Amino acid sequence: MHFTLHPRLAADTTILGDLPLCRVLLSKEALGPWLILVPRKEGITEIHHLPQADQFELIRESSAVASLLETDYQADKINVGALGNLVPQLHIHHIARFQSDIAWPGPVWGNTNGTQRAEEIQQALAEELRDELANIEGFKGI
Repeated sequence: MHFTLHPRLAADTTILGDLPLCRVLLSKEALGPWLILVPRKEGITEIHHLPQADQFELIRESSAVASLLETDYQADKINVGALGNLVPQLHIHHIARFQSDIAWPGPVWGNTNGTQRAEEIQQALAEELRDELANIEGFKGI
């Protein structure tokens, strides 16, 4: 199966690994843990474009990632969204939100300063998350 990650997603994230359907990415944005799921299917721009079985798998994987963020990071709220206005490739954001974050209570888009984590902090968080994601059935770290 051929799969190419959109260049903007590749530039703005660190690859953590793969679930059965989705590649799991960690945003470099310095705003709490921010995971992005990208179904490894070429040419898909919308959830409803996926076959029904893949839609169900996407919900399973999304729910598992949201639960991980909520439980492991004691987030005040988990924001889940699939906008795709700048990056047409289907990708679903899972953002652990905290009342203390820079954008609270508004949406993150347009309400942060775009600061990225230092590389050593990004890599440490990536390793921590890979360990936690290993508890989700079918996860394979990269």
